[in-house]
Amino acid sequence: MAVGLQTGVPWVMCKQDDAPDPVINACNGLRCGETFSGPNSPRKPAIWTENWTTVYQVYGKETRSRFAEDIAFHTALFIAKGGSFVNYYMYHGGTNFGRTAAEYVPTSYYDQAPIDEYGMLRQPKHGHMKELHASIKLCRKPLLSSKWTNFSLGHLQEAFVFERNSHECAAFLVNHDGRSNATTVHFKGLSYKLPPKSISILPDCKTVAFNTAQVSTQYGTRLATRRQKFDSIEQWKEYKEYIPSFDKSSFRANMLLEHMNTTKDSSDYLWYTFRFHQNSSNAHSVLTVNSLGHNLHAFVNGEFIGSAHGSHDNKSFTLQRSLPLKRGTNDVSLLSVMTGLPDGGAYLERRVAGLRRVTIQRQHELHDFTTYLWGYRVGLSGENIQLHRNDASVKAYWSRYASSSQPLTWYKTIFDAPVGNDPVALNLASMGKGEAWVNGQSIGRYWVSFLDSDGNPYQTWNHIPRSFLKPSGNLLVLLEEEKGNPLGISIGTMSTTKVCGHVSSSYPPPVISWQGENQINGNRKRNHGRRPRVQLRCPRGRKISSVLFSSFGTPSGDCETYATGSCHASNSRAIVEKACLGKERCSIPVSSKNFHGDPCPGIAKSLLVDAKCS
Repeated sequence: MAVGLQTGVPWVMCKQDDAPDPVINACNGLRCGETFSGPNSPRKPAIWTENWTTVYQVYGKETRSRFAEDIAFHTALFIAKGGSFVNYYMYHGGTNFGRTAAEYVPTSYYDQAPIDEYGMLRQPKHGHMKELHASIKLCRKPLLSSKWTNFSLGHLQEAFVFERNSHECAAFLVNHDGRSNATTVHFKGLSYKLPPKSISILPDCKTVAFNTAQVSTQYGTRLATRRQKFDSIEQWKEYKEYIPSFDKSSFRANMLLEHMNTTKDSSDYLWYTFRFHQNSSNAHSVLTVNSLGHNLHAFVNGEFIGSAHGSHDNKSFTLQRSLPLKRGTNDVSLLSVMTGLPDGGAYLERRVAGLRRVTIQRQHELHDFTTYLWGYRVGLSGENIQLHRNDASVKAYWSRYASSSQPLTWYKTIFDAPVGNDPVALNLASMGKGEAWVNGQSIGRYWVSFLDSDGNPYQTWNHIPRSFLKPSGNLLVLLEEEKGNPLGISIGTMSTTKVCGHVSSSYPPPVISWQGENQINGNRKRNHGRRPRVQLRCPRGRKISSVLFSSFGTPSGDCETYATGSCHASNSRAIVEKACLGKERCSIPVSSKNFHGDPCPGIAKSLLVDAKCS
């Protein structure tokens, strides 16, 4: 069918090794240089359609990132093995605004990408990949005009060589050993030291332009700065959501309906209601609800009795609560909540969500209400009257904020945009679960009460694009499903406040030092005589205001935790301050000459600098 559309461009099937001609089989994953068996036809290129720059964040799974060194290693290996195309997923993390997030996926689903969700560079990931791309570009002529050869350099070391003639040669020297120390290999009569689990790229088959494990790019620290706190009761108004009884249902059925097919994605919310008669008010009763997601809030006679939820990998859950029943007719209202639609996999049309079984245990009797007369209502009353809009028609629904919070309450306030151009975010750490709107536009769901295994929320800051904002008089509306406290909400800005570099004298110089190509007596010659450098750069509009740490010698640690080592040039701070203070960017050569002497002859040295941007 796809080929028959005659689009004029090739079709690609990801992770389908048996893709029929002319469809191109491609690889998705973290290590396609190792796992991809290659094209299933010699007429097809080797392409990597999703090179995962981090791990997709979901509720219920550990938050993990991917180091720049690992991305660079597997990308370089894929190219070395004849790869033609690499597409990063994601390169810009982005934000899931509105209800666009998939099931159990936070708004900030891929913030650890080379460009984070605020559009800021995630360093060193972005810079290290930039250096990798530049070094591969230096190899473009032999890569595009010659076939590659592969041979062993050791037990876990090998070379991939692209050589057309004596003037066009590029090599990738690979060390697969990630457990031992650096390994020395011999290639074309020269010795090369390969760090563990790394690839050295030689654009001329002689000089190392880049090593995947040696990060010369700066590290950046992103900081959220609070600009305004909404802690005044007078700032807020509220609207308490209506809890429908069976009598107020929109339609009825003698069974439990599937959630997604009933709402048609018009809302995250579906009310399931039923009523039954109780002869005694003292009888101990227990409500048990089995659901396939994603979240459930239970009310009896309009009173909240509890919530339960599943997770990304285990959507099935059970809510079990004691029932405060009264003599006579009792109404049970169960709010089923979706947090996104299924995002992939086989047989999507067979996926189901919502309530699957409901029982009430009364003394020694179990009453099953699964096949019973149920009332349904799609959406919340606040959604139907569009409380998130700044419309005169909805003003009458709002009332003064009451200090006693209860589930299913809408809140609103007015605020001014923070001054400047830094990205803006809303801190919802004091809230539970719900959705937020700014000037009528949804900035996404939030679920602060869902904690990871360390007891921390998956996300507390929610991105507000400046394009959503006016200079003043911005409307913030929140739908809080649980018992969050809006007085703890604040608005802030994101910025890079610190930059740090840690570079060894054994590292290659910056790839930019390979300045062009000159023809001299028929031989190509590149200028790559520069030394390795620590290069620091503050964001536009900021300058280096102070040097927090500087040591040339054997500093210990990294850019997160560091200390002066046994070898230290006493003038380290003075040299760096002279080169960097008051500047947006600076570059410091990692050499004894630059520090006016060798503090410890015969010992390999490095330079670690941590600086503040203001």
